[in-house]
Amino acid sequence: MAQSDNKKFFENLTGAGKAIAVLTSGGDAQGMNAAVRAVVRMGIYVGAKVYFIHEGYQGMVDGGENIKEAKWESVSSMLQVGGTVIGSARCKEFRTHEGRLKAAHNLVQRGITNLCVIGGDGSLTGANLFREEWSGLLAELVQQGLIDEEAAQKYSALHIVGMVGSIDNDFCGTDMTIGTDSALHRIIEVVDAIMTTAQSHQRTFVLEVMGRHCGYLALVSALACGADWVLIPEMPPEDGWEEKMCQKLSATRSRGSRLNIIIVAEGAIDRHGKAITSSIVKDLVVRRLGFDTRVTILGHVQRGGTPSAFDRILASRMGVEAVLALLETTANTPACVVSLCGNQSVRLPLMECVQMTQEVQKAMDEKKFEEAVQLRGRSFENNLKTYKLLAHRKPESELPQSNFNVAVLNVGAPAAGMNAAVRSAVRVGISEGHKMFAVSDGFEGFYKGQIKEIKWADVGGWTGQGGSLLGTKRTLPAKHIDKIAEQIRIYNINALLVIGGFEAYLGIMELLAARGTYEELCMPMVMVPATVSNNVPGSDLSIGADTALNAITDTCDRIKQSASGTKRRVFIIETMGGYCGYLASVGGLAAGADAAYIYEEPFDIRDLQSNVEHLTEKMKTSIQRGLVLRNENSNENYTTDFIYQLYSEEGRGVFDCRKNVLGHMQQGGAPSPFDRNFGTKISAKAMQWITKKLNDCYKQGRVFANTEDSACLLGMRRRALIFQPVVQLKDETDFVHRIPKEQWWLKLRPLMKILAKYKTSYDVSDSGQLEHVAVNRPKESEARAAI
Repeated sequence: MAQSDNKKFFENLTGAGKAIAVLTSGGDAQGMNAAVRAVVRMGIYVGAKVYFIHEGYQGMVDGGENIKEAKWESVSSMLQVGGTVIGSARCKEFRTHEGRLKAAHNLVQRGITNLCVIGGDGSLTGANLFREEWSGLLAELVQQGLIDEEAAQKYSALHIVGMVGSIDNDFCGTDMTIGTDSALHRIIEVVDAIMTTAQSHQRTFVLEVMGRHCGYLALVSALACGADWVLIPEMPPEDGWEEKMCQKLSATRSRGSRLNIIIVAEGAIDRHGKAITSSIVKDLVVRRLGFDTRVTILGHVQRGGTPSAFDRILASRMGVEAVLALLETTANTPACVVSLCGNQSVRLPLMECVQMTQEVQKAMDEKKFEEAVQLRGRSFENNLKTYKLLAHRKPESELPQSNFNVAVLNVGAPAAGMNAAVRSAVRVGISEGHKMFAVSDGFEGFYKGQIKEIKWADVGGWTGQGGSLLGTKRTLPAKHIDKIAEQIRIYNINALLVIGGFEAYLGIMELLAARGTYEELCMPMVMVPATVSNNVPGSDLSIGADTALNAITDTCDRIKQSASGTKRRVFIIETMGGYCGYLASVGGLAAGADAAYIYEEPFDIRDLQSNVEHLTEKMKTSIQRGLVLRNENSNENYTTDFIYQLYSEEGRGVFDCRKNVLGHMQQGGAPSPFDRNFGTKISAKAMQWITKKLNDCYKQGRVFANTEDSACLLGMRRRALIFQPVVQLKDETDFVHRIPKEQWWLKLRPLMKILAKYKTSYDVSDSGQLEHVAVNRPKESEARAAI
């Protein structure tokens, strides 16, 4: 959007003269503070007055000191804090007409007619009822002489925007609610820790996770840790499940596994509506199998702790979007909720989402479980399908016999989540009847013949492992094409799945270019992006990037904390990414950075000087700590040392400086729940594509595929996973700097600047427009595409 368009936008949508109040209600969720911070700072940025309502609806009813004007500094240092610092309470009084009358009076006294509510479906339903009653409540207040006619006219309409804060992810209309990803982090941390002790003693562990009416946490954590069995309320097990589960546990042990993990949602039931508790499951395993079994109930641990990078970014984006929605609203606009669909912010009518959420519960009460799963949305349905595909191995006699051989390899630098992707590919491939081959050490291992068959049990326990268990190298295939073709011939490889970063992308292109010379390369090939740099064209996200973001965010939190109680200090932190500024920019947004220097947005000495002056001004008035991120290749002259020395000199007397180069710690560690889940699902989809292509290309007793669409990259684009022929991605690629020419996350950079108190233009061309909730059952292809 042009600069003039932005100026026009801010004139049209000025918040001058408006008052916005933000409250958190119902159960707390990690990331709520990031949402509150974004609402306050965006509200102040556009010229509105912003108020905190402490203690949720109770504070709105009680008024007084519970409703306070928020300043810019009021939300400093709250981004990394779990829970909600403005408090949350369940309020019986607000459910009564008298309570809502008091609340309306308290708001009108302060001129507040814009409410931003962060909570679950109960909190949002209450807000909508309040909005519908508003004019009647004001009329009563006039009648009672508490406000005058002029005030009733001036504040005649109440505008409401909701954001869903709930660790259960039980709200229809959004792929993820604020707090869900952080809760998954807590669960997976516990599961990873339990697995080590379970393995030592050959134990079975039954883990109970939250989710009274929604099995999302149980399902996704089961998918992310490769649990043997999962029990959720939306899809109760068939009668006789006890025997099937015990057979499965026994079979896993007989294949050499030393442990079993069973995950139970607290609301799990059987087909007749009878509760299935963790203690029932434990007693069953002990009685029937005699296994040493322990129960761990996670409880409120899942609600606590620091919000993940994903939740901070999601909440910050939603908070800004909520303010924009309030500015654009009119008297006739229905109350909306800001949601996430794929990688995009969308606005949906609040009551449509609430009604859909209530329909799920109704379907479960009526024992229409298939319908309940469909109503939960494409994401939930796809998670369930993928779990069933990977967790339960069919007997050899039931598997289709394809006689196809599929090779899988990792290429480029290691990325957390690669192993989850390989496990998924191997197991889906075997389920589809293929013989799966693992290639060690990328294309180098390929031409050296480091290829062996890989079986179902070989990839057990791989999801939680960091790095690349297959081994990975940056070697490109061009110089060794003849030897690679020979190995393809020897092992009769019919299709190729390449999991990796930019080298994998270049490698597929080189194989494609050699098809004219080597007929062996005329086979289906698909690439799944896996790199911490997130620099692969054709995909908004790559496996490994989320884990790296969490490493950066955690480290920034610790570094900032190291300065607490000392004099004012600015930290200069260098991130990885090659020439791609994704980690620096999005990490900066998640960590609350003041600036992030990247290659894609050129900067000069004047910009550096301006940033130093900006920080100096902030340091004099309010903040104690500053954070500046720099991508490793952002500028060959303005190095991390140079920036550190510049800030040290120019800030002398106001703040001192420290620098940190994060280095390879960004590539290490166990994969985050998001990367495990993303790697698992994207890889499963890639294998299903390979099966279809193999069947389409099998003619006269052999596989022959030489069309453009037989060599694809599977990437996440906005709202769905899409297969794109690699040749069509050439024009989108800057090969010199190994980055895509257009990158979606650049639109997030102004958010970081606005939240750091910079005046900047903000492109709203992608801003969510009011849509409607899709009620229809998605087609199979769409269900598979959803994340």
